[in-house]
Order: sequence, then C-alpha cells, then structure tokens
Amino acid sequence: MSKRATFQHIRRPSVSRVRGVVVAAGLGTSMVLGAGAAFAAGPASAPDAANLVNMTAESVAQQAVAQSKAAAVKKEAALEKAAAVKKEAAKAAQSASAWMAPVHQYELSASFGNDGSRWAHKHSGQDFAVPIGTKVEAVHSGVVVKAGPNGGGDGPAYGNAIVIKHGDGMYSQYAHLSKIDVHIGQAVEKGQKIALSGNTGNSSGPHLHFEIRNTANYGSAVNPVTFLYKEGVKV
Repeated sequence: MSKRATFQHIRRPSVSRVRGVVVAAGLGTSMVLGAGAAFAAGPASAPDAANLVNMTAESVAQQAVAQSKAAAVKKEAALEKAAAVKKEAAKAAQSASAWMAPVHQYELSASFGNDGSRWAHKHSGQDFAVPIGTKVEAVHSGVVVKAGPNGGGDGPAYGNAIVIKHGDGMYSQYAHLSKIDVHIGQAVEKGQKIALSGNTGNSSGPHLHFEIRNTANYGSAVNPVTFLYKEGVKV
C-alpha cells in the first residue's frame, strides 16, 4: 500500500464515532442544565410550601373562633327563648286560674298576721298599696253579700267595704274603698270592676285591704296570699 493511501485512511474518522461524541456531549449538557434547573427551583418552592401551611393553620384557627362565637350566640338565643316560654307559660297558667289579684300595679304593705297598734287583733288580711281611685276587681265570680259603709256591717274600721260569696264556699272582702259600684245580691264575674280604692275607715294611707274568709263575717279570714298562690295566682 502507498504512503498516501495510508495517511488518508488515518485522518478519516467514522461517521458513527462522530455521532456518538455529539450525543454524549449533548446528554452531558442536558444533565448539567437539568441539575442546575432543579437546584434553582428547589429554594424557590420551599417558602411557598411553608406559607401554604401557615395560611392553612390560620384559616383553621379563624374558622374555630367563628364557630365558637356562633355556638355562644346560639346558646344565648336558646336561653332567652326558654326564659320567654317559661314566662308565657306562667302568665297563661295565671290567666287560666279561676282566681286573680284584686288590683294591678301595686306594692304589698301590711301582711296577714302582722301585729301592731293599728289593729285590735292581728292583721286579718293583705294590704295592697295603691293610689286612691285605683280600679278594684272581683278576684273570683260570685254574689255580693255585703256592700256599704261601716265595713258593710263588719265595723267602722273597714270604712266602705264589699264582701263577695264564691261558689266554692269561700268569701272575699275589699275594704277602705272610696267608691262602691255593686250592690247586695248582684252577681259578679272574675275581673269585673266592683269599686275604687280609697282611704276610708281606720287607714294609715291609701290602700286596699283584702281578705279571704271562710264565712261572710270578720274573724274567719285565712292568709289571702297563701290561698291565691294555691289557686295559681302569685301576688
């Protein structure tokens, strides 16, 4: 073989070898660039994940506070509703009772059984402190058996007075009246106006003296507050 032919053979690389080198170089470049890209992306994504966790925890805490407040409001509303229902039930029970208080908007003063120089014996009724001219109503349906001055026959200490006989055998008495609006033998209904309060007779000031009796006459009174309470009326 000639020298020229040998030289030409040495300087000609194979096509496959050249292609291999190019591919290897390209792969190395890709690996380097990929690693760099991953290295660059790693630190940037880490704070985003932490922020997401913090935001999630804060959102959960806010929801818990909101739910707690809502539960407290709901509980308060339920308590208020229960109190209102209880009040209405008590009011309905009193309205359903066959008895009632003789006056409205009052203050209790001298009570049943009190001692004092104002009475010959212990106080025989319950006093309701009200202004002169306050409407007095029958506490239960019945028939008027006493009405007039001198306590309607019970004595001058009562002033103008009324006694009503009720169907269950009990009697109610109203004293120190300024005006009487019923007469003996008249039937009255619960809540009917029968008189106006006053300061007549042996009275230390404007009020209604009220009694519940076993008979029409003085000396047979029972505690009117206790009696009314048993009938579903609280005074």
